[in-house]
Amino acid sequence: MNPDPSQPNVFLVGAGPGNPGLLTLRAAEVLARADLVLYDQLVPERLLDLASPTARKLCVRDLPGLHPEKYPHIHALLIETARAGQTVVRLKGGDPLIFGRGGEEAEALRTAGISYEIVPGISAAIAAGAYLEIPLTHREYASAIAFVTGHELPNKPGNRIDWKAIAAFPGTLAIYMGIARLPIIVSELIKYGKDPHTPAAIVERVSSGEQRSVYARLCDLEATRRQAGLEAPGLILVGEAISRHAPHPWFESRLLFGRRVLVTRPSHQALGMVRKLEHLGAVVSRFSAVEIREPADFAPVDRALDQLREGAWDWLVFTSANGVHALLRRLESRGDDLRILGRVKIATIGPKTAEALREYRLRANLVPATTYSSEGLADALVEHVVGKRVLLARANRGRELLREELAKQAAEVEQVTVYDQVDTGAQNGTVLDALRRGEIRYITLPSSNIARVLLGAFDETIRNRVTRGEIQLVAISPETGNAVRQLGYPVAAEAEVFTEDGLIEAVVKLAQGEPTH
Repeated sequence: MNPDPSQPNVFLVGAGPGNPGLLTLRAAEVLARADLVLYDQLVPERLLDLASPTARKLCVRDLPGLHPEKYPHIHALLIETARAGQTVVRLKGGDPLIFGRGGEEAEALRTAGISYEIVPGISAAIAAGAYLEIPLTHREYASAIAFVTGHELPNKPGNRIDWKAIAAFPGTLAIYMGIARLPIIVSELIKYGKDPHTPAAIVERVSSGEQRSVYARLCDLEATRRQAGLEAPGLILVGEAISRHAPHPWFESRLLFGRRVLVTRPSHQALGMVRKLEHLGAVVSRFSAVEIREPADFAPVDRALDQLREGAWDWLVFTSANGVHALLRRLESRGDDLRILGRVKIATIGPKTAEALREYRLRANLVPATTYSSEGLADALVEHVVGKRVLLARANRGRELLREELAKQAAEVEQVTVYDQVDTGAQNGTVLDALRRGEIRYITLPSSNIARVLLGAFDETIRNRVTRGEIQLVAISPETGNAVRQLGYPVAAEAEVFTEDGLIEAVVKLAQGEPTH
């Protein structure tokens, strides 16, 4: 429900051209408080991660009727939801008011007496200029830009597009929604005087790792498009300034541009890795192999916290960031605070886990210097726990190596399950279908448990693609790599540094040794 009656109930929000990083701060802010997100089909679904988990998310393709018949339903849903006191974000590709029907939706809201706000977004033409390094304006070639639709309503009242005027326009033409009518558009422009040799371009899926473009003379544009296989939706650019485009645009020079990578971390932890890969130009899919949940029984956790308050433990050891969050959130939910940890020393398996501690204003007393694994932690910690009592905060399943190695020197080692890992691989049918079709090249495996769940979901088709090297498995460590091999699969690469960044670097090194697709 909208907590502030002075704020609008409806936000018409531009989602930008496709790259989630191009969303505005204001758009992210209103998404976070939406009760309903009504989004267009071309909007990247990853943007929905910015909405509350409790928000209803509905794609307009799921509304009744064919494309033109959906708009009365869209207007009605916006009005009804707002009148119920809820906050609605209408998430639209590009900018709401540039060929996005945002004006019609705003008019419907005004007529109904519903307050609203329009949040602009980056339109495809602006993104094409930046991501392809095409100077849409240029001191020598173009002092103006015209946004033109290539598709009009057949029963549109008033004047249709004046192609004679458009052909004479002294600048760059950015033609939206025109791929299906490209031969007609080219014919009309040339018919009314546009030089057939005018530089032109088509760009598809601008600003994403799937971005593709072609350049040609205006008269050859349709043939070039067909040869390259570019399809709608796409943007057509025409004008002398197009000739000044960069031969190797910055985005297409990114290390993973166009590479298809699967991230398999739990959904609440995947976003950071997804962003890094997208920044490198990758096309990222997600497969949440396991889900992190509260332990089935909090009694052992509460008993361990009581013992920590009493000073019963000398060392508290975390083997994951999930363990840090799980234990300290439980501590807070009980009404305790960090003072109960005043006497205990803390060790973490690696820097990411230590970073999670710092979110609670805690610093680890020990972090392995180089090897971020159970082996590395055991080697670093064993000399410090001689005759000491050690508490391991961990998941409901995992290796026993750390406990066994520390127990050789410590007076006592006890493990407490502070969170559960639950397999969810069977729920990722869409990703499995993409793997069957060979649409994903690299699979990142951040743990042995995740590897077992994911590989256990593979059928013979996927297994054969992995065996033939069409799909490459990249493990975060030798431990994870060995778990993969024990399941009968080859490992294409293992990270040299056992972190998320190390895993990404392993993918980059693999990709750099392969031809660009």
